Amino acid sequence: MKYFFSLAAFAAFVAATPTPSLEKKDAVAACSSAVTLAAGSNPFTGRTLHANSVYAKEINDAMANVTDASIQAAGAAVAKVGTFLWIDTIARIPLVATMMAETPCTDIMGIVIYDLPGRDCAAKASNGELATGSLDKYKSDYIDPIAAAIKAAPNVAVALIIEPDSLPNLVTNANLTTCSSASSDYQSGVAYALETLNLPNVAMYIDAGHGGWLGWDANLQPGADMLTKVYKAAGSPKQVFGISTNVAGWNAWSANPGEFSTTSDAQYNKCQDEKRYVNAICPLLETGGMPNHAIIDTGRNAVQGLRNAWGDWCNVNGAGFGVRPTTTTDDPLVDAFVWVKPGGESDGTSDASASRYDSFCGKPDAFSPAPQAGQWNEAYFEMLLKNAKPAFP
Repeated sequence: MKYFFSLAAFAAFVAATPTPSLEKKDAVAACSSAVTLAAGSNPFTGRTLHANSVYAKEINDAMANVTDASIQAAGAAVAKVGTFLWIDTIARIPLVATMMAETPCTDIMGIVIYDLPGRDCAAKASNGELATGSLDKYKSDYIDPIAAAIKAAPNVAVALIIEPDSLPNLVTNANLTTCSSASSDYQSGVAYALETLNLPNVAMYIDAGHGGWLGWDANLQPGADMLTKVYKAAGSPKQVFGISTNVAGWNAWSANPGEFSTTSDAQYNKCQDEKRYVNAICPLLETGGMPNHAIIDTGRNAVQGLRNAWGDWCNVNGAGFGVRPTTTTDDPLVDAFVWVKPGGESDGTSDASASRYDSFCGKPDAFSPAPQAGQWNEAYFEMLLKNAKPAFP
């Protein structure tokens, strides 16, 4: 995913991948009654982000080809960390029911909704399967069956991240024909998702990019306005809890003075970390009439100072697994730190001859070689393990 900002900044996300096989899970104890996630509460309190069997199998299959016992042990530990599951194609929708069945009452299942028509309008690596203009198909073939699967499992708590990068792209990339032509589908599609997935056992977070994107002075208010506009167009659904930030990103939660604080344009972005970004945009959301709590992706943000620019989003070299999912955030606006991007899955290919090659995946600070977005990169996974903070055993 590629983004153009007022002064520069980008991020990355997983792309469509085939429906995977699953790691076998032991029988779990489901809640004995329907779950209700009350508006204004923290849905992660008292619950563990579910370590889903899709990511676990991906890791365990990879570890079967590793001979270093220490890497095997660390990989097995990662497989037990709660991580969001991306439903990025229609073909993956059956996984939703499978995830509902394997999630115990002690957990909350994390799912990323990610298949808008014209998806990733400013990128090449993670373009989606639905062409711009396919809004009806998005509603009937994608959102509706996901909603049906969640409705069929009312005793399971679910956290949804809604369409990473979509609304932020409309704020900063409207000059691109691909984004301007997708604008109506994005806004209507996100509104439909919010309205349709507004279920009692669901907590929704609308994606809001990150501090190096909408955190620029010129982008904060327009960004908040776009989010609140679509939230209200959906009828202000009560199961929207706030926003997600740093999804598949690299930004620190708290860094003083900040990774890019010495650049010539730093004076135009006071949001040098996600803490400052959340505390800048959330009050604007509240003023606009939208719930203003946040969840932050800390899955790969352990190491700072690796990027040459905010906008270098692809397979950042030297990265490490960050803080494990937790509700201990020391910020009343932040419900939880979570893992959203499955570490080890590529952001995009480094092969310049590939059809989905994005030049950001060939930059000096991008890891190489790297396969297509969403495909497993064992060397990168082992790097994330090596540089993890806190370390894995």
